[in-house]
Amino acid sequence: MAVRAGLPRITARVHLDLLQSEDGRRTAAELTRRLKVSPASVSVAVNYLVRHGYVRRERDPQQRRDVYVIDDEAWYRSVVLSARQTLETARAALASAEGAGPDDLVGQRMARTGAFLERISLDLLESADRWRMLLK
Repeated sequence: MAVRAGLPRITARVHLDLLQSEDGRRTAAELTRRLKVSPASVSVAVNYLVRHGYVRRERDPQQRRDVYVIDDEAWYRSVVLSARQTLETARAALASAEGAGPDDLVGQRMARTGAFLERISLDLLESADRWRMLLK
């Protein structure tokens, strides 16, 4: 499902492996061994997951290596980030509609689009805040 949603295949496998680990933690070496992929593939996948907030990197001071950890609030942050990006799009559409004017057909379309996206985004942000406690 993650691949169909646009996540690269190896990245999806790394994410799923971390989700299914008992403590939500793995080293790069463990991921490489478990998934039978190259260290470079794991590195690219983990960097993507870290950049998008699904995983965080922790340093193991005794072993001098990174440990990758699933963050329990990653889904919350992901939903909020997506909703905020959509809200930016909505506000840009509304600004465009305002510039075109209410009598312009393109302006009317942009106004409808902006209003829809704004309402959906605000609802999603509100819902994410309301249900955040389920992740704890």
